[in-house]
Order: sequence, then C-alpha cells, then structure tokens
Amino acid sequence: MDKISLAGLAIGLVAIVGGQVLEGGHVSSLVQPTALLIVCGGTLGAVLLQSPLHIFKRGVWMAKWVWAPPVIEQKRMIDQILNWSQLSRREGLLALENYIPGIKDEFTKKGLQLLVDGADPERIRELLEVEINTFEDEWRQSAKIWESAGGYSPTIGILGAVMGLIHVMENLSDPTKLGSGIAVAFVATIYGVGLANLIYLPIAGKLKYYIMRMVASREMLIDGLVGIAVGDNPRIIEGRLKGYLL
Repeated sequence: MDKISLAGLAIGLVAIVGGQVLEGGHVSSLVQPTALLIVCGGTLGAVLLQSPLHIFKRGVWMAKWVWAPPVIEQKRMIDQILNWSQLSRREGLLALENYIPGIKDEFTKKGLQLLVDGADPERIRELLEVEINTFEDEWRQSAKIWESAGGYSPTIGILGAVMGLIHVMENLSDPTKLGSGIAVAFVATIYGVGLANLIYLPIAGKLKYYIMRMVASREMLIDGLVGIAVGDNPRIIEGRLKGYLL
C-alpha cells in the first residue's frame, strides 16, 4: 500500500473543506449532485471519445497502482543476472537453459532464450529494445487517459458553470430558484478544477513514474544479458547494472 498517496489525497481534501469551513461556509454547499454529474459525465465522455476501448480499460485498471504499486525488484534482478553470468562462465551459456521454464516474465524468458540460443549480442539488444519501445508506448497511452481527463475536467466545469448561469437567467422572476442555479454554476467549476488537480493529473504523473521504472528494469535486463553474451566479468556487469537502481 502506497501510504503517501492516501496522505496526499487526504491532505488536499482536508485543506479545501477546512478552508471552506474557516471562511464561514457550509460543507453541504459543496455537495451538488448536478454539478458532479455534469463534470464527471462530461469528462468521461470526452476521454472515451478520444481513446480506443482497450486503452481506456487498461488505463482504468492501472489506477490501482496509485494505492498498490507494481512490484519492481531491481536488486533481485541484478542478483539473478549475476548468478547467470557466473554460471555461464563456469559451464557455458547452455547451462542457463534450465532456468528458462521457471521464469514467469515473458520478456525475461525471451531474452534468456535468445542468450542460450547463441544470438549475436547486438541482435539481442535490437530485438528486445523493439519490444521495450512497444511496451512503453502502449502503457504510456493508457496512462495518458488520466492526463487527458485532467485537461478536459476544468473545461467541462466551466461548461457546467455557464449552464448554471443560464438556469439563473431563465428564472430571474422566481427568486427561489436563483440560489440553486448559482450554486451549481460555481460548484461545477470547483469540481472541474479540483478533480483535475487533486485526482486526474496526480494519478497520471504517478503512473508515468512506474512505467519509467518498469522500462528502466527491462533496459537493465538487456544490458545484463548483452554483458553475459560478450563475456564481461561479473563484477563489471554488476557495476553497470547498479547504475540503473532508482
């Protein structure tokens, strides 16, 4: 559990609601279901319009990383690569074939298989880097739906504000309806800006950070496999791989 994400969200909400109370306002005045429907529904529609369904579904699934980050064990991977390096120097590359069935990660399995098959080091790097580029592009596109939501939300909030003011203008002759219309107008703007800057954009930023770490781990794996393929000393490989640690 990423406690700092929970703390950040809690602090942001408490600061906004607390400021409202300190100014003598009521918390209930910030609760406007109509404004929430306009902002959330409009933002969702805009994001769905710009994104293919599989990208949208993956982006929503990735949101759980904010609370439960993906496991990225770079130090364990370095130890594993060093073990392969030492074994290959003692018994040859074919000795690594026994490790392939026990590897769950398909990218790692593919890289080790290429190494065991005796592929040229530069060919190994070339093939795996193509896969990394595709992986990074797909996952960044998925994370971008939150960044896009952060861009649309304030604009939809302004749209809600304008709709609220239209409602006010239509009911100038009935003072009892003016309060609700004005409330929707201003609260819609708060929802639009607040959701963008407290929820959508921070989520996008954190997802891109984890994607960057996952890409760095894969690049580290490539560097290690190429080092084994060219016969580098395990100590040299270790020193180079430690430069990837974040």
